Amino acid sequence: MKNMRAWRWALAAVIVAVGGTIGLADELAIQSFDGTGRLTFKEIDDTAFYRVEWASELGGPWTNFTGAAGAALDEITAKGSGIVTCSVSMCDSVLSFYRIVALTPPSGMALIPGGTNSGTDPDFGAYSLAVNSFRMDVTEVTKAHWSEVRQWAVTNMYSFDSLGYGKTANHPVHRIYWYDMVKWCNARSEKEGLPAVYTVNGAVYRRGQKDNVLQTSAAGYRLPTDLEWQYAARGGVSNRRYSWGDMIDHSRANYRGYPFKYTYDAGYEGYNLRYAISDQPYTSPVGSFSPNEYGLYDMEGNVSEWCFDWRSGYEGNSRVLNGGCWYSDASSCRIDSHTMSGPENRNYGIGFRTVLSPDQP
Repeated sequence: MKNMRAWRWALAAVIVAVGGTIGLADELAIQSFDGTGRLTFKEIDDTAFYRVEWASELGGPWTNFTGAAGAALDEITAKGSGIVTCSVSMCDSVLSFYRIVALTPPSGMALIPGGTNSGTDPDFGAYSLAVNSFRMDVTEVTKAHWSEVRQWAVTNMYSFDSLGYGKTANHPVHRIYWYDMVKWCNARSEKEGLPAVYTVNGAVYRRGQKDNVLQTSAAGYRLPTDLEWQYAARGGVSNRRYSWGDMIDHSRANYRGYPFKYTYDAGYEGYNLRYAISDQPYTSPVGSFSPNEYGLYDMEGNVSEWCFDWRSGYEGNSRVLNGGCWYSDASSCRIDSHTMSGPENRNYGIGFRTVLSPDQP
């Protein structure tokens, strides 16, 4: 039976996942498997991450090794062309196949490494943020991207109560209900061949305004949690009011200055003059300012960003908003300055960005 296992793993080739499509590589990738869980495989050029999967039949279904199985192999970081050795949990059955999946991260997303960021915020005191790794859009969702996915969605059983607006194609989309952003995340997942994250009563959430939306563990696109957003915004740096430091000015973010009101506002009074042109809203093209240490743009200012979390507030049960927007003051743009709004509200200062769970590229 050991020999049968040997040729079974030899049949496992690399499956390359790019933009939600899957294709079989021309060559076998697994070089050796010694029967104790020590597996070596050959890297494919221009691929950033890998993971090991197993199945009881060659045709699948294939299962990713997870921490629950005793071997957390959600991602193996590529080291360049060469041979990689890793350890995997041995399956109980001899009827087991193994394969290496090569993962190409979606363009426009940054890996946010898991860990803990603890420190003292200048205004809010001690904090401790602990998250697992995930990927996040490096910019806020643009009007162009919103429209592209929305157009696909309405021909695939989705309905939206928001059209979505943007100053131009490369400005952040705004005036969207929280409900529609969540449905858009599901549509983006399904459009790219990923499982939808959000469900209502066990069914994929595609229509209406529902407050009983469940955020499942399915590995598709979703809104960040408040904790994930705060962690990502700090960029791996502690003890700061903003991702770059403790002072803000109009060269750092698109916000409304009140230097006479806040000692940490080093800007001028009023809107950012570079973008306060034509009619409101005075949004800026995404990525107009320097990114934080994780490569994320506009975590302060431009548009406030929806998170998934509920919060009790002056509007009853509301959803969390973070980051401040183009008409927000220096106080509202602080990383730890949470705000909230009812999910049925929308205005031209609220947008969003999405994240991917750690077991996706």
